[in-house]
Amino acid sequence: MIKLGICNELFDGWDLADVCRVVKALGYDGLEIAPFTLAPLITDLSREERREVRATIEDAGLATIGLHWLLAKTEGFYLTSPDADVRRRTGDYFVALAEAARDLGGSLLVLGSPKQRDLLPGVSYEGAEGYAVEVFRRIMPAIGDLGIDLCLEPLAPSETDFLNTCAQAEAVIAQVAHPNFKLHMDVKAQSSEAEPVPDLIRRHARAAGHFHAQDVNLQGPGMGDVDFGPILKALVASGYDRWVSVEVFDFSPGAEETARRSIECLRENLAAVTSL
Repeated sequence: MIKLGICNELFDGWDLADVCRVVKALGYDGLEIAPFTLAPLITDLSREERREVRATIEDAGLATIGLHWLLAKTEGFYLTSPDADVRRRTGDYFVALAEAARDLGGSLLVLGSPKQRDLLPGVSYEGAEGYAVEVFRRIMPAIGDLGIDLCLEPLAPSETDFLNTCAQAEAVIAQVAHPNFKLHMDVKAQSSEAEPVPDLIRRHARAAGHFHAQDVNLQGPGMGDVDFGPILKALVASGYDRWVSVEVFDFSPGAEETARRSIECLRENLAAVTSL
């Protein structure tokens, strides 16, 4: 059964306990966390601090979904760098993020990080793919042993020039061939592809480990022109039974208003699908 979550960076400047109280009251099941909202680097967050964050979330009756925006506001990490030391440090940091996700009670990482995977001068697409596959092959055994799924997110050409489609992401996933390495799907990102989002879901959702919902206007579901009925119908029909998290980039309507309208849209459309 699909569970509904929301990403915490929407509540910029809020106390975590207040975030959890509001999110729970609106009817969400879980909270997805951007690491930079907890510490400059996830390795700066002590074991005790991790326990406190987890307790705050769970005491509110929520689950920690996992971490996303993995490399946002960090320096020195780059997935497709030709420098082997940079790739090694980047891979090691992904493992550290997986350890933190486990400590927080989460089950997944979402790897978007467009500006840490763009093609660098002199690096071809094929070369970048080879570097990325090398990193993932090295780290996935450790991430899998932690019980964490690493979900690879294709992003629009306006955000990055590496891994723009579900098919390209699945090609990398197939080369790595680890059961905890999965596809991430995202309404805004997949709206840049030639196929409609519901068709992409029917084609690729079998490989998906996570799903983000938002409108192409960067606000929440139900706050723009995207019709979530066909999207959720395709998602349910695909057999997807994991998290759908609200992730927005335009915070201007306000955190509570965005969270409320988003869950109303998702619940309404899920109810229509499941009542058929």
